[in-house]
Amino acid sequence: MSKTNLITYKGYIGEISFDKDSKIFYGHVVNTKDTITFQSENAKELEKEFQVSVDTYLDFCKELGELPEKPYSGRFVLRLSPDAHRSVALAAQAANQTLNKWAAQHLIQKAEQELQGLN
Repeated sequence: MSKTNLITYKGYIGEISFDKDSKIFYGHVVNTKDTITFQSENAKELEKEFQVSVDTYLDFCKELGELPEKPYSGRFVLRLSPDAHRSVALAAQAANQTLNKWAAQHLIQKAEQELQGLN
């Protein structure tokens, strides 16, 4: 296996890998509990296969009369110790931001740094 990359389509995130032994690009959607996979021998076609897999999943859910699992709601619950909560709240106050805005900004920055390290 080689380097892993991420692609997005309709809010779904596909994680892509390459199997150098079988010379196949393959992937799966990482932000849903349902199983959505895709593969291609051609890197240029892989993104199309990912989109087809997501569309097929959405169509299948529609045929069954079920709602597809949404990738993420945008809500995130975080539990901290009282001391950590105080520290974070004071840092947000010092930055003249709400706790939610401050925490979101810092989490997003850290996530982007981590994801850049994967590419």
